[in-house]
Amino acid sequence: MKVTVVGAGNVGATVANVLAHKDIVNEVVLLDLKGDMARGKALDSWQQAPIDYYSTMLTGTEDYKDTAGSDIVVITAGIPRKPGMSRDDLISTNAKIVTSVVDSILQHSDNPIIIIVSNPLDVMTYAAHASSKMDKTRVFGMAGILDTARYRAFLATALKVSPKDIQALLLGGHGDTMVPLPRYTTVAGIPVTELLDMETIDAIVERTKKGGGELVKLMGTSAWYAPGAAAAQMVEAIVKNENRIFPCCVKLDGEYGQKDVYLGVPVKLNRNGIGEIIEIDLNDDEKALLADSSAHVKKVMDTFDGMNL
Repeated sequence: MKVTVVGAGNVGATVANVLAHKDIVNEVVLLDLKGDMARGKALDSWQQAPIDYYSTMLTGTEDYKDTAGSDIVVITAGIPRKPGMSRDDLISTNAKIVTSVVDSILQHSDNPIIIIVSNPLDVMTYAAHASSKMDKTRVFGMAGILDTARYRAFLATALKVSPKDIQALLLGGHGDTMVPLPRYTTVAGIPVTELLDMETIDAIVERTKKGGGELVKLMGTSAWYAPGAAAAQMVEAIVKNENRIFPCCVKLDGEYGQKDVYLGVPVKLNRNGIGEIIEIDLNDDEKALLADSSAHVKKVMDTFDGMNL
């Protein structure tokens, strides 16, 4: 089993390193235009193998030929939004990068599963899927796993419990329009609404929505440990054919009453990619929030379409 991670920045390098520690694939290729940086980070992780006891071979490269025969590809490539950069500039720049990466990957690997981590996540998943012309079950985005992790971490802090015991679900776009679902949130099987008042839950929900921005403010750059681990967890579920249920960004064709839009929804992940999109019952308030999130994502998708890239 061979996995390629495109982009050797903080997130991509973390994906590769976490995957190596899981010791579930034969080879991880870390690709970046800065080939020496990719080679250096891969070599550093490979030298960690005797210490942490894993056998996964890591190699770094700038040559797509080295990705040949990849079963799974994780795309983290792209630039962060910089001061003075408009949203449209970010979409245009990163969409060109992501579509170029997809085209280059498909020249050397037949029908791989492609996981998008690049931002803006929802529209980058759209761009990658459209460029690949592959089935939507094999091109999807990492969003909800990171968002639910943040949500669960904040709940664990408030409750003074282990995050291992918290299960949660979010729907919708990645960012301020995500739709956390407190009534589907449990702590060791106990509904969170029985353990925290709604004012506290609402405050945690709001913090989750702005979780990425909070870290940028603290560090001056985007997060990488949690996003990298989230993408690696998706790869693990696919490699092990686990049928784990995660919220992932995928094209909807009528599910949840939404069509031709890329949103985070619960899915089963297995060796075929997305094995099933799971539809849960939403109340009227949740449906309205999801519709608002969908409208926001569609607006960004329309912006991308108007660029005629």
